[in-house]
Amino acid sequence: MLRFLFLLLIGWLLWAMFGPALMNRPIGPDPTPPMARPERPVTPDLNLPLQGDIDRILIEKGARRLSVYQQGNLVREYRIALGFAPDGDKVRQGDGKTPEGVFKVDRRNDRSQFHLSLGLDYPQPEDRRRASVGGYNPGGDIFIHGQPNHIAEGYRVKGDWTEGCIAIDNHQIDELFAATRIGTEVEIRP
Repeated sequence: MLRFLFLLLIGWLLWAMFGPALMNRPIGPDPTPPMARPERPVTPDLNLPLQGDIDRILIEKGARRLSVYQQGNLVREYRIALGFAPDGDKVRQGDGKTPEGVFKVDRRNDRSQFHLSLGLDYPQPEDRRRASVGGYNPGGDIFIHGQPNHIAEGYRVKGDWTEGCIAIDNHQIDELFAATRIGTEVEIRP
């Protein structure tokens, strides 16, 4: 009985190590020439330091996630906080919403009230037109920034607390600020 259990364990270990790879393999020789076989996608190491400038930032409000791309490859993901009324697109000043759409970084502030900040080119012309017709202020000064300067280092304000900006941890904005240039694309999705 003990011998049977030992053989069963060895069989299970071999299957666990090699079975999944064998299940995805065609029976017989691979008809694809070796040079034409696609390489397996490589999962990026999101802990390596950023090398050079980034070319795109994607913010997904529903997932509370900011993703950073270099040469089209995902290189970093950060957990974010949004405006205090995060659902929906920003319409007017004081509504607590984070705008949605495609923007550009149009300014960098190393003397921010929120550690460091990257300004976005909101409001855009269509936001200004809508506000003009409606007789209200569309708001502005939307930033990706760190935590408030008056709180203890390493502390993170809980929940969605900004006026419409995107907040990340201070060590994250340090890294992002160093790698982001004026003109970098920022897409904000619902």
